[in-house]
Amino acid sequence: MRPRNIEKEESIRAIALKIIQEEGLENLSMQKLAKAANVSPRTIYIKYENKEDLLIKLFIDEVLGTYEAVVLENFDESMAFSAGVKRLWQNSFRYFQHNQQAFALMQYGKSSPLLNKAFRERDIKEGQFFAPIHRFMARHARAGTIQHFPFQVHRALLFAPLFDLINEYVEHINRPTQPITEKLMLDCCQMVINGMLIETNKHQ
Repeated sequence: MRPRNIEKEESIRAIALKIIQEEGLENLSMQKLAKAANVSPRTIYIKYENKEDLLIKLFIDEVLGTYEAVVLENFDESMAFSAGVKRLWQNSFRYFQHNQQAFALMQYGKSSPLLNKAFRERDIKEGQFFAPIHRFMARHARAGTIQHFPFQVHRALLFAPLFDLINEYVEHINRPTQPITEKLMLDCCQMVINGMLIETNKHQ
């Protein structure tokens, strides 16, 4: 049985993610969080110095770390390029289908100084997260499967289209029709793979 204080902290973090998803990052306050979690603001401040401290811990512990573990399931950096990319896309799509609050914070983190500050405070070097993916891309670049680019560029080419598709999926959850299916996602994945492969390696 887990200690009650751990359960309470997990509940506070889950509620914070829910507020971010439903109302936006700018509408999350420590007072609103305390009220929604049915605890005193003092309880929140015992765990977190301020809103920024809360967001950094949410981003690193609840989102980035968990997402990294999931996206690397059944992935191996020695995989063929096409198989490896498809595995990464499938893992990511399925994770965010069921963790839309995490996706909301991930999106906010990408477009704010939050990510850089979080990395500085934890002394996390760029490329430390998702290192097997970076090595996978670098290996295929060395082999001539794909073009040589900085890993930041490889990462953008690999994941930006996927994140846009996931965003469309989330946007359409409560609409009459859902255009973003796993099959469509895989079809788009193949287009990204084809676009990244050097012409002589189109069957990789």
